[in-house]
Amino acid sequence: MPRYKLTIEYDGSGFVGWQRQNNGPSVQAVVEHGLAHLYREDITVFAAGRTDAGVHATGQVIHFDAPGTLPADKVRDALNYHMKPQPVAVLAAELVDDEFHARFSAIGRSYLFRISNRKAPPTMDQRRVWWVAQKLDAEAMHAGAQFLIGHHDFTTFRATECQAKSPMKTLDRLDVVRVGEEIHIITAARSFLHHQVRNMVGTLKLVGMGSWKPEDVKRALEAKSRAAGGATCPPIGLYLTGVRY
Repeated sequence: MPRYKLTIEYDGSGFVGWQRQNNGPSVQAVVEHGLAHLYREDITVFAAGRTDAGVHATGQVIHFDAPGTLPADKVRDALNYHMKPQPVAVLAAELVDDEFHARFSAIGRSYLFRISNRKAPPTMDQRRVWWVAQKLDAEAMHAGAQFLIGHHDFTTFRATECQAKSPMKTLDRLDVVRVGEEIHIITAARSFLHHQVRNMVGTLKLVGMGSWKPEDVKRALEAKSRAAGGATCPPIGLYLTGVRY
């Protein structure tokens, strides 16, 4: 059977996450429901990353094996039709060989975290940004972020329920920039621990507020204790922006 690779985007606000669950609607269920209408049979899809409830994606990658030989662009258009009106869309589709796997073939993942940093609460983007009214120092946050670049034990930034076998990860990029009234935190790595990005952002917020100095991020990392880091920030500002193969 042909294997298709799809790049999709979605607003994660109303979903319990990517993975199909019994406690509410999931992105995976929406895609599989659309495929069931298209192919008239159940098809399982696999994703590059299992985003949590409330997390968005502009570059999630999935794959599935199909019983037919529809052209890739026809699959894209038909699936978009069958997924309406859910906030999930296929941006691109292509045929790949049988060895491709959306998760296990990936060599890098990129995320963006958006903070609305203004006195007034967001209206248009209230479910797509984390609102922090207190002025944040993006330059200080960036300086603190640089202590996390490289290969480290990220226990301090790991969720207690994380199921990864090791806390060791290599962080390739962690940039903090101000874009008008927003703070953007851009990060990239081969893979991340559960809640690693959200815990890093929560820690960098302390630096931005002036409660911590940039060097305190290094101290927290070296403590190898979740209690040494900042609070886990909410998921609503987090976006999976791309996957490298």
